[in-house]
Amino acid sequence: MTGTITRRTMLRGLGLAAGAAAVLRPDHALWAAPGAPDFLAAAKQADGSHALHGLMRSGEIRFTIPLGQRGHGGVVHPARPEAVAVARRPGREAVVVDCAAGRERLRFTPPEGRVFYGHGAFSADGRTFFTPENDYEGARGRVGIWDVDAGYTRLGEVSSGGVGPHEIRLEAGGATLLVANGGNATHPDMGREVLNPGTMQPNLTRIRVADGAVIDAVENEPALRMNSIRHLATRPDGLGAAVMQWQGDGHERPPLMMLHRMGEPVRLLAAPEPAHAAMRNYAGSVAFNRSGDLVAMTSPVGGRLQVFETDTGRFRAALVAADICGLAADPDGEGFIATDGRGRVLAVVADPAAEGGFRLKLRATHPVAWDNHIVVL
Repeated sequence: MTGTITRRTMLRGLGLAAGAAAVLRPDHALWAAPGAPDFLAAAKQADGSHALHGLMRSGEIRFTIPLGQRGHGGVVHPARPEAVAVARRPGREAVVVDCAAGRERLRFTPPEGRVFYGHGAFSADGRTFFTPENDYEGARGRVGIWDVDAGYTRLGEVSSGGVGPHEIRLEAGGATLLVANGGNATHPDMGREVLNPGTMQPNLTRIRVADGAVIDAVENEPALRMNSIRHLATRPDGLGAAVMQWQGDGHERPPLMMLHRMGEPVRLLAAPEPAHAAMRNYAGSVAFNRSGDLVAMTSPVGGRLQVFETDTGRFRAALVAADICGLAADPDGEGFIATDGRGRVLAVVADPAAEGGFRLKLRATHPVAWDNHIVVL
């Protein structure tokens, strides 16, 4: 609980979030606005500043909005042309964007003692916004709760169910939030240093939207406790995908992707060697394709994009692109859209003649360094 906000007020906000869960799908926006872009992506500009860009399908930049801090992930409102860009950890800035007009609407910051992790999620009806946060003095993860219609005012917070919550996603039906608790205890004064290497225990947690209760939590086996769970994708049938970043011995090669549906065992995916080793123990983004039969992950460290069959776990392809990280479903096909640190916007397209059946196709290049994520509007 923060400030003078009561638990009753906080749960009232959660109740608002649950109200339309059965009506709206949380996995994509339900609006279409003339002139609005197709994607959002943050980037470092040529002059070293940071900005949020609206991208068209062609890769053309529709608008640019300056950011005060390094951008990371964006979240799209389910019912109106609005999105929130959240600063990368340990950020203290979230920018609300009018996607149709291409302009900033407002900014909000976390309360004292909290920092953002670069991600967030709207409730199914769009009236509540959730942010994974670090209570850095208490070394515990929190989920901040914001009233959207009141100008993103703070309602309160609940436990994330772990330490270092990075990404959060609303799952199919809107009744649960999927949280990637990375397990890393960090402090803004210590940069990215992991303060708890001896006790790290990442988990994948589900929180019930109606009351903020943790209803499910799964962990990897003890030998993989240094595999920090960071980024997420969700499929409408309740399947979640999570990708990881290894914090342990660099000579080891743990799996970097896990698939999980509540009530079922965790499935770990990895490409055969040497393709798996080429990821260099780091996965930066994950996405299902439009139909959900494929799931892909990227590694900017390894300069690789890997594609798997979702239901069988079969490895399909490895594509090479330096500093590739941003990843999203291609809304026009069964492949993916990707961005990299060299300013390229790329499409993953089917090609029977290519090894693995996929190749990269350049859509555009800009004088920017794209950050870790690209978001479909």
